[in-house]
Amino acid sequence: MSSATPPAAEPADLLGALPPMWLRDNCPCPECRDPHSGQKLFQITDLPRELAVASAAPQHDNGANAVDVVWSPDGHRSRYPVQWLLANRPGETAEADHRSEAGKQLWQAADLAGALPEADWAAYLANPGERARVLEAVQRLGFALLRAVPTEEGQVLAVAESFGFVRETNYGKLFDVRVEPNPDNLAFTSARITPHTDNPYRDPVPTIQLLHCLSNAAEGGDSGLVDGFRAAALLREEDPEAFGVLTRTPVPFVYRDARTELTAFRPLIDTDPLGRIREVRFNNRSIGTLRLPAAELEAFYAAYRTFAELLLRPGLQLDFRLAPGDCVVFDNTRLLHARTAFEQSGARHLQGCYADLDGLAGTLAVLRRSAALDELDELFIGPGAAEYLGEPVTIAEHMLQAGALAEAAGAPAHLVAAALLHDIGHFHGPVSGQELMAGTDNRHSHTGADLLARWFGPEVTEPVRLHVAAKRYLCAVEPGYRARLSEASEYTLQVQGGPMGDAEAADFAALPGAADAVAVRRWDEQAKDAGAAIPGFEHFRPLLTALLRR
Repeated sequence: MSSATPPAAEPADLLGALPPMWLRDNCPCPECRDPHSGQKLFQITDLPRELAVASAAPQHDNGANAVDVVWSPDGHRSRYPVQWLLANRPGETAEADHRSEAGKQLWQAADLAGALPEADWAAYLANPGERARVLEAVQRLGFALLRAVPTEEGQVLAVAESFGFVRETNYGKLFDVRVEPNPDNLAFTSARITPHTDNPYRDPVPTIQLLHCLSNAAEGGDSGLVDGFRAAALLREEDPEAFGVLTRTPVPFVYRDARTELTAFRPLIDTDPLGRIREVRFNNRSIGTLRLPAAELEAFYAAYRTFAELLLRPGLQLDFRLAPGDCVVFDNTRLLHARTAFEQSGARHLQGCYADLDGLAGTLAVLRRSAALDELDELFIGPGAAEYLGEPVTIAEHMLQAGALAEAAGAPAHLVAAALLHDIGHFHGPVSGQELMAGTDNRHSHTGADLLARWFGPEVTEPVRLHVAAKRYLCAVEPGYRARLSEASEYTLQVQGGPMGDAEAADFAALPGAADAVAVRRWDEQAKDAGAAIPGFEHFRPLLTALLRR
């Protein structure tokens, strides 16, 4: 063999099963997408109705395999990276919707015994990782408890603003939950309140509720939470007919006072188009008069009673007592909240407000991106400061230099990232780089790729996974390549299996990510100059942020 660059994958193999309209709708060219925001610059109606691929040809774009497509009948040209085509091919498992039961961990009280999702307010504010953990609990379990939030009036607004935006209602930006002399809502009495959804008469309903305890010296007044998704799932399992009735019967929820009238028609259990539970809206105090045929009313009330009894089933409700400084944040479209009756003689004062899940989800996504990069940065600063397998640079300097070389070569972002991160497995696996130099293959390429797969797609991870194999490949197919290896690289070549044979090299060349791995390998070999000026990890953060999986 004599070619040092593996061929691109055959376009027919990649495009054959792809719907043309889908493929064209995802054209990445600057005529179709704003290069800065990624937003589409065309309407679906702008595309030809009889759209078809007129021709497709493999391309080698800055070290990465791609496919050039010419479209019929308009002649538009698109270029698709092979790794993108592989990562986004139709038929793969869709990402779970974090709003539906598919993205939740359903629970009953015993599941959380001794393991409440909680955090100290000061730590939550100071540590992005702790904040992400709390918000993830709200998204996954439906709630979290913040402890030691200052017992100052209005502080609940600061909690909401730490992850989103306060949603103002007729109750104001915040509301006081305490006994009022002339209450217009049972929440402002000392009466027992059974599990319920707040504000079911709104459309959309507030999706997050916060309750901050300022004082709680009353006898009684303990709090409770029920996982409405868990209860609805039990109903579906035990009484599918009742579940069906409650998912398809719109219920009039009504609220009226001297200044306000609100009505929403929604089912008690709402499902998405795939039949997955997405919302529970349950509040006996606010259900208006249903106007349905008698037989449908009979069926509804039978199902309604069955669900109401299930919500009160022993073991489902998690009971706890809010102490001054505690703030519970919960998903009002999933968890039903309750309280026991209490004596009016003791002071009990909570302040509450509403926010929304989209703000929390967006903040969590940004925190996850930042946390991932913080973790990588710490690896560069910590174990990355160690010597690099006998070379005149540290591991971190080597990787930063490789990333800088890829960037200087005009490589696409995913290859710059792969070059920057290619040796991350040396200090994150069960076998270290030092053991590699002692003769044990630490398979750092696979360890590193598996670690990076937590955050990046295959366009980044596969060149990392294959970069050791790429050295063995180049030593087999490119005359003179092996002679240019450093002494340490020659030694590790032998530990890692030596040059490939003809059959193994042919198999490697056929891999979709082989060309990218070869490109990374070349920068890897060059990145050992002790005198080179290199940027720090912060320089690459914007590029890495853009590549992180959403």
